[in-house]
Amino acid sequence: MLINFNDEKEMTIPCMNNGTGMMTAKMFVDNGGKIITCSIHKGGSIGTHKHETSDEINYVLSGEGKAICDGIEEILTAGRCHICKKGSEHTIFNTGHDDLVLLTVVVER
Repeated sequence: MLINFNDEKEMTIPCMNNGTGMMTAKMFVDNGGKIITCSIHKGGSIGTHKHETSDEINYVLSGEGKAICDGIEEILTAGRCHICKKGSEHTIFNTGHDDLVLLTVVVER
């Protein structure tokens, strides 16, 4: 299967999961999960939420941020990968001056 994100519609999402600021994303969804390219803009965050049915993998393409997963803080920079396992809760903050750009894979299980 080939997914061409050039063909996916870009969405602007304010205050994702009761976070702050703005995020833009392109998303592919099927029964197995989601693949998302997203940018959390300067000062933005994804609010705390729990993964009841899925694992979420966030690979940092560029920018700086932090994730807090089950109370443990992780620093996010290009090349790092934050994983939130099924049953865990997390939040992600853009702490830098530029967009925090992520490739996110959500695997339902």
